[in-house]
Amino acid sequence: MTSEKSLIGNYGPWAASLMPKIPPLSFRNENQKDLAAWKKAAFTKTTEMIASPPKNKLPEVKTIKKYVYDGLEIEELSWQLPYGRPTNAVLLKPRGTKGTLPAILGLHDHAGKKYFGYRKIVKTSDDQHPLLKEHQETDYGGKAWANEVAKRGYVVLVHDAFAFGSRRVFYEDVKGLDWGTVNTAGKSDLDPEKTENIEAYNAWSSEHEHVMSKSLFCAGTTWPGVFLSEDQTALDILSNRKDVDPNRIGCGGLSGGGLRTVYLAGMDERVKCAVCVGFMTTWNDLILNKSFNHTWMTYTPLLPQYLDFPEIIGLRVPLPTLVLNNNQDELYTLSEMKKADNILTEVFKKANASDKYQARFYDGPHKFDLQMQQDAFAWFDKWL
Repeated sequence: MTSEKSLIGNYGPWAASLMPKIPPLSFRNENQKDLAAWKKAAFTKTTEMIASPPKNKLPEVKTIKKYVYDGLEIEELSWQLPYGRPTNAVLLKPRGTKGTLPAILGLHDHAGKKYFGYRKIVKTSDDQHPLLKEHQETDYGGKAWANEVAKRGYVVLVHDAFAFGSRRVFYEDVKGLDWGTVNTAGKSDLDPEKTENIEAYNAWSSEHEHVMSKSLFCAGTTWPGVFLSEDQTALDILSNRKDVDPNRIGCGGLSGGGLRTVYLAGMDERVKCAVCVGFMTTWNDLILNKSFNHTWMTYTPLLPQYLDFPEIIGLRVPLPTLVLNNNQDELYTLSEMKKADNILTEVFKKANASDKYQARFYDGPHKFDLQMQQDAFAWFDKWL
């Protein structure tokens, strides 16, 4: 895009010009001929830029409850990281299965709904919150996709991400801000599960996002870095289970889950198969057109000097990678989604792994509908 009009006015073309056409650590560069040497250098620099907080030892996992629902054995789990409130999670697998199974780490979305975490992509009872039911109708074709893929023979773990669900910033823990009010569980006369209270919290937490991001930058880390560290802990927990084959683990998710897939699958080779849904474009698209549409959780400062956005997940080449896009997705420019596809196509082709990469485009807005789910599940089945 060369128009003087952009999100940042006539500064747009100048800002875009700061991005090298092919960043120096891109595998697309002619001087990058050795796959292993390139991966080592690119991974090292990307690790430095993401600046994840130090990983801690594997936490103790507590089983809160076990039951059967929807033909699945379900475990409600919890673990305590060295900071913040405990992480809640749910594990699903087909009822009555024996031995080890392939596994999937299901990564929930953002959707401006930080009150909820893993609950957005699972269903554990007929008594489902109306906001969750509505969300699954609009974004997931009326299905809890984690349940649906578990039924195909997978152990599926879904946990609350940093700042979501059980890991959300509790309003009563915050000081120094005098904007907004939120009804919270800290007041005995208020029900936090009331729709109006949840919506008030979601509005407040959306406004709080830039505060968290600035604080993380000042702490020497990034939001993608915190996501990566916590998602890798969940991956540790999943891969250590006796009912899981650690050599057959995949991950995937829509939107914010797609973002987390980009970083986790790009940075951890234990993820043998990845499906990124509704989160693929170029840094150029974000510079000029779409940064206002996106959470502060997207950005790793300085990394664009070394890799374009698609090349983060491209670090996993030659491991199987599927990217699902929507042609009318309001979060991205279609031409830049196509450029991202071209970038990854070139990376996998150069690594002699063209069969391990696919991108698909569907009509419609931002979503992970039933057809997309079937294509994603078939990809998991093929490679896991």
